[in-house]
Amino acid sequence: MSITARGIVQGVGFRPFVYNAATRCRLSGWVTNESDAVRIEVAGSRESVERFLDALRTDSPPQARIDQLDVTELDAVPSGLPGTEAFVIRESVGGGSRRPTIPADLATCAACVAEIRDAAERRHAYPFTNCTNCGPRWSIIRQLPYDRPRTSMDGFEMCDACRREYESPADRRFHAQPIACPHCGPRLELVSVEGDELGAEGAALTRAGEAIRAGLVVALKGLGGFQLIADASNEDAVARLRVRKRRPDKPLAVMCGDLASARSVCHVSDQEAKYLASPQAPILLLRRRTDAASARAVAPGVAPGNPYLGVMLPYTPLHHLLLRQTAGGIVVCTSGNRSEEPMAIETPDALRRLGGIADVILTHNRPIVRPVDDSVARVVAGNLQLLRRARGYAPVPIHLNRRVPCVLAVGGHLKNVVGLSLGSDVVLSAHVGDLDNTLSLEVHRRAIADLVEFFGVVPDAVACDAHPDYQSTRHAEALAAAWHVPLIRVQHHHAHLLSLVAEQDVAWPVLGFAWDGTGYGLDRTVWGGETFVCAGADLTRYARLRTFPIPGGDHAAREPRRAALGLLHAMHGSACASLARCWFSDAELATLLSALDRGLFPRGSSMGRLFDAIAALCGLPSRVSFEGQAAMQLEFAAAPEDTSAYCLAIRDDGPLVIDWQPLVEQVLLDRSAGESVGRIAARFHNALAAVAVELAARAGCPRVALSGGCFQNRLLTERCLACLSEAGFEVYTHRQVPPGDGGIALGQILAAALQIEG
Repeated sequence: MSITARGIVQGVGFRPFVYNAATRCRLSGWVTNESDAVRIEVAGSRESVERFLDALRTDSPPQARIDQLDVTELDAVPSGLPGTEAFVIRESVGGGSRRPTIPADLATCAACVAEIRDAAERRHAYPFTNCTNCGPRWSIIRQLPYDRPRTSMDGFEMCDACRREYESPADRRFHAQPIACPHCGPRLELVSVEGDELGAEGAALTRAGEAIRAGLVVALKGLGGFQLIADASNEDAVARLRVRKRRPDKPLAVMCGDLASARSVCHVSDQEAKYLASPQAPILLLRRRTDAASARAVAPGVAPGNPYLGVMLPYTPLHHLLLRQTAGGIVVCTSGNRSEEPMAIETPDALRRLGGIADVILTHNRPIVRPVDDSVARVVAGNLQLLRRARGYAPVPIHLNRRVPCVLAVGGHLKNVVGLSLGSDVVLSAHVGDLDNTLSLEVHRRAIADLVEFFGVVPDAVACDAHPDYQSTRHAEALAAAWHVPLIRVQHHHAHLLSLVAEQDVAWPVLGFAWDGTGYGLDRTVWGGETFVCAGADLTRYARLRTFPIPGGDHAAREPRRAALGLLHAMHGSACASLARCWFSDAELATLLSALDRGLFPRGSSMGRLFDAIAALCGLPSRVSFEGQAAMQLEFAAAPEDTSAYCLAIRDDGPLVIDWQPLVEQVLLDRSAGESVGRIAARFHNALAAVAVELAARAGCPRVALSGGCFQNRLLTERCLACLSEAGFEVYTHRQVPPGDGGIALGQILAAALQIEG
């Protein structure tokens, strides 16, 4: 019998599993990795072969995923099979087609954690312990098939003890490619920010722990890049980290030593506990406890004014060992970069870029092949919603219900992720980030080259955002010209909606809400409050938010007062000055009103800017340090018990128009009457859910999809889900890719495929 298994079948202990299953079934034959699959040939009785096939289908390793199992009965025992009752693992074979087979990096398993804590074990306190069930994968592999010589472990020759484990079918390290121990594996080193050695191995770990306890910042070379570590309970340490990192307000994540520690500072449901302790081990947004003990354990500056905390558990042996060196077992753990820059992955780069942030650097000599940041997620309406798809999830392919042409998607400008379609699978890179500087653009270009070269393809087309001035668009233009393939420009909000259609396999037609901050519209205005009827390649703009001027364009994302001024001017002209004086100096206001009177600012239908404007009208900060901060504050302020809603009018004007003016008038009346910000915020969210139901009812479409950055707002998503479901609609939300711009590469691929196929 000849068997080919495709899917996530390399790097997850699949060949050792096949070996043991075949041996139990008394089959002879062999198994090998090919570049895009695992190939098996077996001989034995029909009953034994059937038992073996059942085991493949039902008992595969937990992180394996078989997408396709091709079984061919051979007329005779194939040539090259070993002797009777012998089954072997053969050397891997390159070549052949290129389909994604590599799993994501996996958090340390319980067996390895127990091992590093056991003084009797030879890997006691060894920070690079791993096995077939855990450890580095995507961050260390250079090319397929997945074998040690093709990873960054190729420079570490196995010692005799590791070799025996690697070759023993009974050992959990049987064919574990990153296998290592203190005698033959990577080594730890603590260095000063000038690069001078301060300690090695255990001494490095001890001194790093001492530095954290002393309130210093440690730069740690982790699984997929450098991280910045500080004592989460030390307000001064957190404040210094914020100043050095240039991150004044954006929440910082924490790493808790174990689940009990996480539960001491946050409310953790059983479902959330499962995700925290999963092999993917994302940063999970959890509701904070408010008692005095938890307040002491996590300083106010970690996530100021935020009822949620981003929490993760240790996911490498190095993290487990380091947290045992800290006082409270909870540390700030954030990406090793200055704000707006990519994460450092090499020690020389960390010395250059992190020397002004960290006090010491804990590094090692296992090379990181590509940056893999931490994933961020939350549970929304009982399902996991990814906000950043990276470690643990990338590059696990998104499986489509159809084969599509090979398309390279370069993503957008913010929260960039790139993607490549291969047959019926789409591989998405880990989170790249905002493309605002030269360093980020270089990471973006390397991510594109990495995918194309790793899978050995020349794409049939390149897909990009329709915005002509995005750096990603310009690079896409150059790539398409170099490869002599079509360039397909995809409208930003079409990509949002189609990303959800692709990941959830949503049937046509579907009514899609694409609500976010900004996107380049087909009419060359700023879009962001869009509703489409989608039927295959045919997307019709069914409704939009009423446009309003956005003073300063992109500057408005950091100044909610500008969006509020735009709304007020659209309602009252220059007479709005009396309402806006609280936000601007007389000179600023005069300049802005003059420009508004002359129509010099872009107009947009941005739902994100409407959130910002309402936040400013409610008296929340009129200036913020990161996009989405005002909307977050509005969400957190909302009184959950208030189920009343403001009125949003719907006008028939080509596409339907959601008119925000009645809502804004009600907000102003409530503010002047002294109504609480909590009730105003709740009524605003409820109004958006109500208008979604009304538009869905008018469209008469049974399926509704919610996409775009505004649906990272848990309150908005859950209110829309509840109201639409109660009204009888089948509602789809994101689960495999983020609703924000981190998911649009997937939508760009589907849009391009639909266009190519006509």
